[in-house]
Amino acid sequence: MNARALKVAIIAGEVSGDLLAADLVAGLRGLYQGPIELIGVGGEGLEAQGLRSLFDFSELSIMGITQVLSKLPNLVRRIRQTAAAVIAAKPDVLVIVDSPDFTHRVAKRARAALPDLPVVNYVCPSVWAWKEYRAQRMLPYVDHVLAVLPFEPEVMKTLGGPPTTYVGHRLTAEPALLEARRRRAETKPLGDGGRKTIMLLPGSRSSEITKLLPYFGDAVSEFAGRNGETRFVLPTTLRREALVRELVKDWPIKPDIVTGTDAKWHAFSEADAAMAASGTVILELGLTGVPCVSAYKTDWIIKLLTGRIKIWTAAIPNLIADYAVVPEYINEVVRGASFTRWMEKLSSDTLPRRSMMEGYDLVWQRMQTEKPPGEHAAEIVLDVLRKKKPGHF
Repeated sequence: MNARALKVAIIAGEVSGDLLAADLVAGLRGLYQGPIELIGVGGEGLEAQGLRSLFDFSELSIMGITQVLSKLPNLVRRIRQTAAAVIAAKPDVLVIVDSPDFTHRVAKRARAALPDLPVVNYVCPSVWAWKEYRAQRMLPYVDHVLAVLPFEPEVMKTLGGPPTTYVGHRLTAEPALLEARRRRAETKPLGDGGRKTIMLLPGSRSSEITKLLPYFGDAVSEFAGRNGETRFVLPTTLRREALVRELVKDWPIKPDIVTGTDAKWHAFSEADAAMAASGTVILELGLTGVPCVSAYKTDWIIKLLTGRIKIWTAAIPNLIADYAVVPEYINEVVRGASFTRWMEKLSSDTLPRRSMMEGYDLVWQRMQTEKPPGEHAAEIVLDVLRKKKPGHF
């Protein structure tokens, strides 16, 4: 006898969340014996799994407080629209993926109208960084949290939040990252015939790139002057290529600007060291094994909120290792000369480089799971569903 159709409401607000959501749905298809019907919001990943998104989810890619304020009316309209669609569909389970400003508001409305609806939150909100009270506020409308960082379950337990399970991070199973990691292990890049390769990663947003690239340019000039011929490679997206080329056009030493995913991971496999904007890319570098220094220049609104930020570091590898593996420079202390000296130490066989690589090994070990993240996440979704609705599945 075939199992009845499983109706899953799933909501992802950004590209990264869409990839996680699609992976989870693929896991569900592998574990659940019957057909799976999808309703919700997502991008190409979820659409490939059969979702017809309620609207173009790119509308939800909002960065920074100023953008949130300017797009608030449309955001409120989409929250209401999505919640109404979920409520009308009466799904068996609701999975919300990241983008808490949007997804959590939808979940609250859906749970209010459908009190027995199981709700699973994929990607733990950064309650460990600021606004810790959000952990307990999730209890009325979230049954389980799927964490992508290994320290988050303990944090949620301490703060009194919903049950939380570390399911793994998609990067630990990313084929391109694993291939770059393998190539680095085989070649152990530390200069190609005496010439070093330094990677520049100024961020993905135009504001980040504009703020950081001048400092990276100072480091490029000084490093080349102190160390001789060096290859500098700058991976970026097609969308940001014109901006990057404009910003580096007057540099006396030009970096090799490359675009596309394949070119990015190729650069990761070859770089001796990197200077990078704070963010997910620092974790990518750590898991690949590229020694790096992290930098960030925040906008004025974030500076005003600094007192409310509780975290001791912005670098994810540091949080996972629980000590400072990656050096960080933020706001007024960002200096090209600092990057120069770190690149000198990290691109040679030095104690700082060895220490960082030891830290990376610890991060890699702590992020491992027995099962792929999507499969592990799917198992928990089905478990929550069966506990909430015993006898139905």
